[in-house]
Amino acid sequence: MPTALFSHDDALRHLTPPGHPERVARHGAVMQALAAGDFAGLQRHAAPLADPADLRRAHPQHYIDALDAAAPATGFAALDGDTVLSPGSLDAARRAAGGACAAVDLVLTGGARNAFVAARPPGHHAETARAMGFCLFSTVAVAAKRALDLHGLARVAVVDFDVHHGNGTQDVLWDDPRVLFVSSHQYPFYPGSGAASETGIQDNVLNIPLRAGGGGAAMRSAYAAQVWPRLQAFAPDLILVSAGFDAHQDDPLGGLGWETADFGWLTRNLCALAEKHCQGRLVSVLEGGYNLEALAESVAVHVGILMEHSA
Repeated sequence: MPTALFSHDDALRHLTPPGHPERVARHGAVMQALAAGDFAGLQRHAAPLADPADLRRAHPQHYIDALDAAAPATGFAALDGDTVLSPGSLDAARRAAGGACAAVDLVLTGGARNAFVAARPPGHHAETARAMGFCLFSTVAVAAKRALDLHGLARVAVVDFDVHHGNGTQDVLWDDPRVLFVSSHQYPFYPGSGAASETGIQDNVLNIPLRAGGGGAAMRSAYAAQVWPRLQAFAPDLILVSAGFDAHQDDPLGGLGWETADFGWLTRNLCALAEKHCQGRLVSVLEGGYNLEALAESVAVHVGILMEHSA
């Protein structure tokens, strides 16, 4: 079965002010990388708009209504110092969540072995009723809830390797023991959460704080000692990945100093775990990554390995 790619040009309609790191060019860099001949075998799909019922599994209706009310007809509306709305932002965010849900549906019904969702804005900082950190909807949490509630899965693992802690995903999934949420991230760092002591309502959260400058060696050691054994014991029915590439040594927003090969190592191990426990079923969703060249290179390695494991 092929690897599926979900994307939509609505990602280009989420505009941010000049100089903002989460910019339209990110989507272009990713899609240009995935247009290369090596990726001709991808099964390409247009990301649909999220079903409102899916969004409500992660966010209360009053929060969704507030975002709709805040969306400007022209220009920008600032939700906080980092997070802005333009006229096309909410459609782009709904396509991100809808693409993640459609990818889950396709993988769980046997239409693809794994999938990558190339979307923006990112989602892992969006809390239950708070937009922040460039994020509007908690994309991966929305997809996890759909997998559990609509497909009847017993256990879903979410692994977030973005340089920033996935506070929004953690907030939405904190009290759901059907989910194991794992986040490795630079710490202390934005958004200030992600201490190892944050463990969820039933020990269903595993935070891996990493010091700036530790490089890929520190990450690999932490995953080998803590993450892989925990995922093995959890034995998920599906693995969701918050794939942020801003831990790259060339990224302007992070300081972990990873190399492109480190993202390949993570991807291979996640795919191996998916093959062992859940018939290879894995859905990866783009989060951060703000150096365009490093982002494109890292996504290409990540998706290439997904394709190897779907052959």
